[in-house]
Amino acid sequence: MEQANHGHAASYGNDPWTQEASDLIRDIFETRCEVFFVFNGTAANSLSLASLCQSYHSIICHELAHVETDECGAPEFFSNGTKVLTVGGGGGKLTPDSIQRVVQRRSDIHYPKPRAVSLTQATEVGTVYSPDELKAVWAVAKSLGLRIHMDGARFANAVVSLGVKPKEITWQAGVDVLCFGGTKNGVGLGDAVVFFDTKLAEEFAYRCKQAGQLASKMRYLSAPWLGLLREGAWLRRAAHANNMAARLEAGLRQYPGVKVLFARQANSVFAEIPAPTVQSLWKMGWLFYTFIGSGGCRLMCAWDTAETDVDAFLADVKSVL
Repeated sequence: MEQANHGHAASYGNDPWTQEASDLIRDIFETRCEVFFVFNGTAANSLSLASLCQSYHSIICHELAHVETDECGAPEFFSNGTKVLTVGGGGGKLTPDSIQRVVQRRSDIHYPKPRAVSLTQATEVGTVYSPDELKAVWAVAKSLGLRIHMDGARFANAVVSLGVKPKEITWQAGVDVLCFGGTKNGVGLGDAVVFFDTKLAEEFAYRCKQAGQLASKMRYLSAPWLGLLREGAWLRRAAHANNMAARLEAGLRQYPGVKVLFARQANSVFAEIPAPTVQSLWKMGWLFYTFIGSGGCRLMCAWDTAETDVDAFLADVKSVL
């Protein structure tokens, strides 16, 4: 960002920084794709879903998905009323059967016609979809004429957890558009919307402009991505966050009275902690939610979480249990 702050540059994304960042993303995914930078994940998810649907369509997602529970209705707002249809499923994941049941439940004109599937990778409860799971979803989605959107706020954490190439869990698994998270991986602000089906991106720039997401000085959104992507910092940071979550999980499992709720596969741990202990931890200044995900405490480890942070939290949990 400091380098991009010297001299004149063209506006609205017509600058060399945005071009290079977009090309780096194409290199990472090893394919031709259209890339747009927006200010945050809510805009990325909402506008990309709107590009897949008409107002009379519907989007199928897991009942815990961020686009349903934590976007303040933005996907519906920016799509002029596209309905979100939710289904359950273990580990925060959609399955081919659950998708098929929703689509085949009704097909009359009085029902909002399903048009898109939204997957979260990593999920809202810290699990990840394997390439085979994604391909199974793709198979049923393709048979039913559905597009696939991926909320990748923590996509880097999933890539590291699975040990795969980014293409293996995106376009090679049928994903049409990915919301590629930057802020959760250390970028100051801004996420990237990556269209693997480039036809879907033909008028996306207009959506960005209308929604107040077209930055005049776009280089301040895109330049930090160069530092993130050029030498693999995005993967190193994700690996660090995942490792800190593994350290946290291992520590919590040592304490009677604490129950880890899901298998930790990325950078979050969900744990059932006695209510008095939770209240004490909040009073000590620890910040975490108890209403995101499927119950319990949502404990997130970030790209900058230190071992000392994890150990201090564990010590405080032990002291008040």
